[in-house]
Amino acid sequence: MTVTISGGAITEVSVKSTVYEQRSQQFVQRAVPTLRSEVLAAQSADVNTVSGSTYTSRSYLTSLQSALDQAAA
Repeated sequence: MTVTISGGAITEVSVKSTVYEQRSQQFVQRAVPTLRSEVLAAQSADVNTVSGSTYTSRSYLTSLQSALDQAAA
């Protein structure tokens, strides 16, 4: 995960996915665009998970929070 912060605001969040299973890839493709939009709007990792992609959402948000914590350190 790459998080870009400019002027104290989250301006970009990108993920390089290495999911090999077709079914898992479907969850990633459904959840990531929604999560990215929500994170940019909220300027936080404190957003709701995407219904039907709970595990993917939790992993994304955990990774995001870790990146934000590293940036703040």
